[in-house]
Amino acid sequence: MTKHVTVVEVGPRDGLQNEQASVSTADKIEFVNRLSAANLPVIEVSAFVSPKWMPQMADAAEVFAGITRRAGIRYVALVPNLAGLDRATRAGVTEIAIFAASTDTFSRKNINQSIDESLVTYKEVCDRARAAGMRVRAYLSTAFGCPYEGEVSPMQVSEVAARLFGLGVFEVAVSDTIGVAHPGQVPRVIEAVLAQLPVEHVALHFHDTRGTALANVLAALPLGVTTFDASAG
Repeated sequence: MTKHVTVVEVGPRDGLQNEQASVSTADKIEFVNRLSAANLPVIEVSAFVSPKWMPQMADAAEVFAGITRRAGIRYVALVPNLAGLDRATRAGVTEIAIFAASTDTFSRKNINQSIDESLVTYKEVCDRARAAGMRVRAYLSTAFGCPYEGEVSPMQVSEVAARLFGLGVFEVAVSDTIGVAHPGQVPRVIEAVLAQLPVEHVALHFHDTRGTALANVLAALPLGVTTFDASAG
């Protein structure tokens, strides 16, 4: 088992995007700066998405402009399309993340596109981002269960993961979007993904909805996965 892991801190984006209370830009900047001071190696700062769909991320450019960037720390932004990529580029972002789903129903409900349609969009985003020298990460949502389709086949997860990897992303974060994964399930899903992707290009994103996130991490470590998402606070 590995002695070292990489923690990708997503609190400023995934942690704040669903908050009902308004969080000030100054507080977001302070949050990111404190995470930097804690030496988190990767921090997902915000998302360049439509304020209509994600109002908490409306100040993404202002947050990126206000944070104090430290050498050796990667500062990431989530982008859904070319318009978001353009905004991220203007904000000086050098690494982005895209997000696809393992099920068509979730994809349509979340971004109003099928999986196939979303991957066409993301190919354009990846091509332009990589041409500009940006690294691109991909989230693969609902990999352990879907709120609309229920159980998701590990083979289905692995197929979409392979298609994302084929777009040129450096890492696929296999994600338990609704917090239903359990330690007995984790090896089945990860082994299916590892049949398609090298382990060094696979990360895991567990939600602690049912209190199993750390147990799921423990189940994944013997499989060689060394990158895990976390959300402070």
